Amino acid sequence: MANIAVDRAEMPAGANKVLDRRTVENDNGNLLKFLNGDINVLDVGCGSGSITAGIATYVGQGGMVTGLDVSEHLIAQAKQQFADVGNLQFLVGDINAFDAGAKFDLITSARVLQWLPNPMEVVKKMKTLLKKGGYLCILDYNHTNIEWVPQPPATMVKLYGAFLQWRADAGFDNKIADNLAGIFAACGFYGISVTNQGEITTREDVHFESKAGIWKVVAETRGQQLVKDKYITEEERLAAITDYEKWMKEDGQYMKMYLLAVEAQGV
Repeated sequence: MANIAVDRAEMPAGANKVLDRRTVENDNGNLLKFLNGDINVLDVGCGSGSITAGIATYVGQGGMVTGLDVSEHLIAQAKQQFADVGNLQFLVGDINAFDAGAKFDLITSARVLQWLPNPMEVVKKMKTLLKKGGYLCILDYNHTNIEWVPQPPATMVKLYGAFLQWRADAGFDNKIADNLAGIFAACGFYGISVTNQGEITTREDVHFESKAGIWKVVAETRGQQLVKDKYITEEERLAAITDYEKWMKEDGQYMKMYLLAVEAQGV
């Protein structure tokens, strides 16, 4: 199961186009209230670093932001793109084995625990890396609560259902957002807060097709993994892409992805 989880969590080629356009203001704005003074921040699962670099713009020059990810090619991209940011570093590594040699004022991880089969152990590990009174901020989805208006084509509904089953079979929690507060409590955090960060886009949004199009990207990229693992056929994958693209252009009015921010202090 562990090897299956690692294989399925790996970012497929082409999927980082979603990561690259994210910003801390638009996609991790819950962090902004913490980003003052010369603090040290760890961003776990930083990907290609767009949000991490944004965090660095808010942290004083006496502080430091560290981006950590298991993907060598994403970290290489981040290092190249943000080489001129002085209070920012990127490291290849697994949080479970990470030893920074120092502790952090803030640890953040956005949309990452959904891809880990052991979120409780990861949260426990993060707690050991916090300074006394430091904050842990996790942002993640409950994929079972997505809303589309109107319902997308049956081909995409089938692909989406296969995607959730494929994830569940690897040990990933499709409802991780709603389970995070309990995990925090079990790990001994206090002052736990949960806020709704739902990602909503409507037809009136000039970026509707790019935002709702996240599932077209999933079908184009992770969809190939679904085909390889025999959860759908290639014909079904291609039909889902074509039909969903038409839905976005002609019928789609609204999409909401259920996203929560869970924040708390360590001891």
